[in-house]
Amino acid sequence: MSQLRITRETLLDGTMRARQREYAKTHPDMRWRSDAEMAELFEKILVDHPAGQDLWVFGYGSLIWNPAFDYEESSCALLRGWHRRFCLKMHIGRGTPETPGLMLALDKGGACRGVAFRIEAEKIRQELGLVWQREMYGGAYNARWVGLEAAGRRLRAVTFVINPTHPRYIRELSVEQTAALIATGHGDLGSCREYFDNTVAHLQGLGVKDAALMRIAASLPSA
Repeated sequence: MSQLRITRETLLDGTMRARQREYAKTHPDMRWRSDAEMAELFEKILVDHPAGQDLWVFGYGSLIWNPAFDYEESSCALLRGWHRRFCLKMHIGRGTPETPGLMLALDKGGACRGVAFRIEAEKIRQELGLVWQREMYGGAYNARWVGLEAAGRRLRAVTFVINPTHPRYIRELSVEQTAALIATGHGDLGSCREYFDNTVAHLQGLGVKDAALMRIAASLPSA
C-alpha cells in the first residue's frame, strides 16, 4: 500500500475510511465496525453530553502532535485511573504482519498526563466525528467519559481506552520487547519509531516526562 498520512483532509474526504476498509478485508482481527455501529457508539457518547456545551477530548499519543481536527483551546491535563502504555500490537498503519509495531492506549491503573482539547458546541458532530473515524474503526479502542485536572480546573472529557477483549491487546510486554517492536515496526502510516519520538518530544515540550517512555527510550538503538 502507498504511504498515507492522517490529516484533516484525509479524514474528511474519505481517504482514511477507504484505507480502513482495505485493512478489514485482510485483517479480520480488526473487528471492523460498520458505519452503523460507529454511528450507534457515537450517539451513546453524545447522549451524556449537555446540548449547547463545548466538549473536551483527551489525547495521550498521536492526538497530541497530530490532532487533525479543529479545536478552540488545548491544555496539559492529568487523568487519574488510567496510564499510557504500548499495549496494542499493530499489523496495520504503523506495522504489518511481517514488521509488526505497537501503539499506545490507555490501560487501567495509575495516571497519565496528556492534552485536553476543547471543541466548540456547534462543531462537535463534525470534529469529534473525525476523531471517531480515526480511533474507533477497528474495535481496539473504546470511547468513554473521564475526569481530568487541567490548570486548576476539573474537566469532563471523551477519551479512547484499550478494549481488553481485542485479540491484539498485549497484557504483558517487557521494556526490551517493547523497544524491539518500536524499533522495527513500519507500515503505510510510517514507522513506530517516528510515532514514539514525536510523542516523547511533544510531551517533553509540555514539561511532561513519562518514566515508562523514558525506560523504553533507553532501550532503543540510536536513531
